[in-house]
Amino acid sequence: MVDLKPNKGKLLIAEPTLTGDVSFNRSVVLLAEHNEEGSVGFILNKPLEYTISELINEIEIPFQVYNGGPVEQDNLYFIHKVPELITNSIEISDGIYWGGDFENTIDLINKKIISEEDIRFFLGYSGWSSFQLDKELLSKSWVVVENDYESALIHKSSDAFWKEKMVELGGDYLLWSNSPENPSLN
Repeated sequence: MVDLKPNKGKLLIAEPTLTGDVSFNRSVVLLAEHNEEGSVGFILNKPLEYTISELINEIEIPFQVYNGGPVEQDNLYFIHKVPELITNSIEISDGIYWGGDFENTIDLINKKIISEEDIRFFLGYSGWSSFQLDKELLSKSWVVVENDYESALIHKSSDAFWKEKMVELGGDYLLWSNSPENPSLN
């Protein structure tokens, strides 16, 4: 299950010891890009109190918005599984796509052609400069795993996602799966 090489389409699971980092504590991140220039990803399990209709007046349907990461939190990003509907999108892997024609996307959402099962919105993204993620992996801040959900990842429940991944990793990770988010409250 554990793959030590990060690649786009893989998941980054925050190590339990990453408790001091507010942005990434107990995060599950989808890597959208990873190359020698750096890495880009989106945190999948941190819903915000906003809906897309609160942020974009033209959108009538209140899809949930997630915290994608600490970079450019004033910008909206999205992943989806409907490239045949959303043109100019970039394939991440396993039927998951990033971005595309936003005006067309707004229209398709309002016409209820695209549902919340097809798309996920983020404020901000997670970014790492050249080799920064590799250094964080060496320092055991992250575990890299396959995305076994493929495009179903878009509508994966976010509430217990990190805990589920800890249980799947097994061993010492099982102990962390039931620990409180703030260990000092234990």
